[in-house]
Amino acid sequence: MTYIHLDYADLALAALLVVLNGGLSVALELGVERRLAIAALRMVVQLTLVGLVLTTLFALVSPLWTSLAALGMILFAGHEILSRQDRPLSGLWAYGLGTGAMLIASVSVTLFALTTQIAPTPWYDPRYAIPLLGMVLGNTMTGISLGLQTLTTALVRERAAVEARLALGATRRQALLPPVRLALRSAFMPIVNTMAATGVVSLPGMMTGQILSGVEPVEAVKYQILILFLISGGTGLGSMAAVLGCAHRLTDHRHRLRLDRLTPASKS
Repeated sequence: MTYIHLDYADLALAALLVVLNGGLSVALELGVERRLAIAALRMVVQLTLVGLVLTTLFALVSPLWTSLAALGMILFAGHEILSRQDRPLSGLWAYGLGTGAMLIASVSVTLFALTTQIAPTPWYDPRYAIPLLGMVLGNTMTGISLGLQTLTTALVRERAAVEARLALGATRRQALLPPVRLALRSAFMPIVNTMAATGVVSLPGMMTGQILSGVEPVEAVKYQILILFLISGGTGLGSMAAVLGCAHRLTDHRHRLRLDRLTPASKS
């Protein structure tokens, strides 16, 4: 198997492309050069720290430390979901719903893959568990974020229509069905587009990395297909749980719409 070693000079050479983008931003007065520099620096620091942490985890091969690392990833992803909502649920629901749905979906799908298709020894080997969870988690986070944002936006926008259906005798499930369907379509769209374009428009990062490291293309394709199936499952389960949970929270047992359970809109 061929392995191409990268040194710091290679990375510095590639970083010139980011500097070029910053120069274009200055020349065209786009105003994004500062954000671009901060994002690039943050990416380098984060990945360097992740590399050090993973090196330690790979050496320990401990179910406790692997679980703690996975929990940390999930908690941070939950914060990202919350930060992407214009009007999140109030109280503990704001953080708990998205995080809980993501935890259940991503962990279930990852454990399913680790104990069946991939089956490393031991099954909690962080060399397999952490990267796999990270891929499923990232896409599930995106799906849940889009689903919740679409649902709350649609309910605020279509409040009169929803309340009219309720007043005419519809149950809360029937009244909220159109915005729920819209939210779930939005949640599924990124992974649907990814699967539709993969292999024709783009080569995914995992597959490209395996090929560059010397893995036979056919074997890399098998792993990439598996990963996309797992991501699809995690996105579907997590988005369904989050959107339906949010819809349930924004109504009550008397079949009333409860938008007062959302945080107030920002005056800005």
